[in-house]
Amino acid sequence: MKKVLITLFFLLPLVSFAQQSEVESITKTVNLYFQGMMEREIAKLEEAFLPDAQLIGYRGDQLFVTPFAEWAAGTAKGSPRNPAEFSNEIKAIRIVGDMALAETELYWPGIYYYDFLTLIKVGERWKIVHKSWTEKKL
Repeated sequence: MKKVLITLFFLLPLVSFAQQSEVESITKTVNLYFQGMMEREIAKLEEAFLPDAQLIGYRGDQLFVTPFAEWAAGTAKGSPRNPAEFSNEIKAIRIVGDMALAETELYWPGIYYYDFLTLIKVGERWKIVHKSWTEKKL
């Protein structure tokens, strides 16, 4: 029993370090999503999302189901957004094996968006495979 406890004592920091590394990788992917939207840079969005990802959410009472490619093309149109007018924040990350859930809050002028991003580890990279979202107008 003593050997088991000693082994666990030495292994727990390694598990914690591995988990922290995954959180950092997921954070990097979610930040690419934020940057891609703000900069209207489709390459960053494509780096963050799996090509077959779906985005599903409500705008008012209407439900929208949008394939990633369609959403990314629309998001990339126009001039970059002014970062001083926006706030994008990761509120929580939960990891189970090669799957993760990132909860985000985005304040855009006059509206809050709440996203639940499902991520899957593909090779060594985390990719957003699904975005569920809703909005709250101010």
